[in-house]
Amino acid sequence: MNTFTFNTTKSIICEPGVCKRLGDLVKDQIGKKIFFVTDPGLVDLGLINPALDSLTQAGVTFEVFSDVVADPPASIVEDACAKARALDIDGVIGFGGGSSMDVAKLVALMVGSGEKLDDIYGVNMVKGKRLPLIQIPTTAGTGSEVTPISIITVGATEKKGVVAPALLPDIALLDAELTLGLPANITAATGVDAMVHAIEAYTSTSANNNPVSRVLACEALRLLGDNIMRVVTNPGDIDARSNMLLGSTLAGQAFANSPVAAVHALAYPLGGIYHIPHGLSNALVLPHVMAFNAPNCLDEYSALAPCIFPQLAEISDPKERVDQLITQIAQLSKDLGLQTTLREMNIGEDALATLASEAMKQTRLLVNNPREVDEQAALEIYRSAF
Repeated sequence: MNTFTFNTTKSIICEPGVCKRLGDLVKDQIGKKIFFVTDPGLVDLGLINPALDSLTQAGVTFEVFSDVVADPPASIVEDACAKARALDIDGVIGFGGGSSMDVAKLVALMVGSGEKLDDIYGVNMVKGKRLPLIQIPTTAGTGSEVTPISIITVGATEKKGVVAPALLPDIALLDAELTLGLPANITAATGVDAMVHAIEAYTSTSANNNPVSRVLACEALRLLGDNIMRVVTNPGDIDARSNMLLGSTLAGQAFANSPVAAVHALAYPLGGIYHIPHGLSNALVLPHVMAFNAPNCLDEYSALAPCIFPQLAEISDPKERVDQLITQIAQLSKDLGLQTTLREMNIGEDALATLASEAMKQTRLLVNNPREVDEQAALEIYRSAF
């Protein structure tokens, strides 16, 4: 066994309706002045109201920052930090999808430590300590509530990451009631995103790939595979929603310690250039990257197959089992109602070379892939997804 380090969020509370007692948790563990980071859609839906009511009832004062957008640019992080610094806050709450939670992480860190964003891009560049941080996911997908990673858009399209244990929050609140109103397409795409996290964590060639991450990845895929169609076809199923949220968190813990690879590397240009939501970007390239990787990780994919699709345990030949796994992964996206080709996303064939070139910038991720991906290989994967 290789030596490894496993870090995760200090406390995870999985309880439908837990946001209704958020105020007491905050007052007891963080303080009485909070910077609340979210997005305008959740404000308009009123989804933040129970959480804010609980804060008010507990005597906690707060400032809501709701300017977060998908694929948040560095300018939004800087704006949020400036507003938070002016308030002399005790801590930060991130409420929403991965974008809101990623911004919240950086606000807690930069306000707490005084560090500048340009100085902390990359792995373990963070030197200081953050303010107390609670993360509350409203989608079952990103796992950001248990990852030491924040992804920011730099310039027009490039994605950069800040990766450091200091970004891990103090508390993750998994409240399945918050996911009940999600549209089917978002439920589906974020669910596939979580599956990608688990698959890539299990097969990562990172030196820190470890038994804990692999066990978490398997259990995540079991929960996600059993429940993803249930939540899309029966969105009010609170048990299925809870299982998806927990599956997403377990997958987040797995890839936080055994990092993701080429699926994410090839998905990022789709989000950066075409603003395709991250979960859907992953879903679009997932089966094609898996087909490319299969010769190098046949045993790993074969082991994962029954976690997602239990009936595949009946196939004894590893290659046949993996072929069926990739076929069924592709079919799952169709059954969930997701777009499955780049053509459907109005991406022209003449854009594929640019996508391949942009993907090569994701060296932090590509180094973890079980098969080397050069620019020509990336181009061929995009062509197969076209």
